[in-house]
Amino acid sequence: MTNLAKIIHNNLLKENKTVSVAESCTGGLIAKTLTGIPGSSGYFILGVVAYSNESKTKILGIPAELIAKKGAASRTIAEKMADAIRRIAKTDYGLGVTGIAGPSGGFSQKPVGTVFIAISNGKKTICKKFLFRGKRLSIRNQACFNSLKLLRSSF
Repeated sequence: MTNLAKIIHNNLLKENKTVSVAESCTGGLIAKTLTGIPGSSGYFILGVVAYSNESKTKILGIPAELIAKKGAASRTIAEKMADAIRRIAKTDYGLGVTGIAGPSGGFSQKPVGTVFIAISNGKKTICKKFLFRGKRLSIRNQACFNSLKLLRSSF
């Protein structure tokens, strides 16, 4: 994961681009990974752990009714998180991650390991759905790694 973060680091600095992240199930792991590299202040602007539905509404401005309708762990909410954090932080890229890391909280249509990762660049928002296997820490690590992969592929 460190090598991928270094590639992103170099690309963002080279392109003079900025990034912000809104994390739920990863609990700040993406921000920790990106900011673990010296010089990341040149592109990393803001990281928010919007873990509760209330924080997704109060901090990111996602309507509570939309969360209730779609579910916090959904494509729609991940896309809204990515777009909201990009707008709030005024960055080139916004990354939004939400899902069910377990060990509980899953159900038949969204089992534990279901994660939605979205990236917004202001022109378009891309979201991918994943079903990771393993225990909570493994799911969070896989979500972080795949978030970085999606970010890297965006520039």
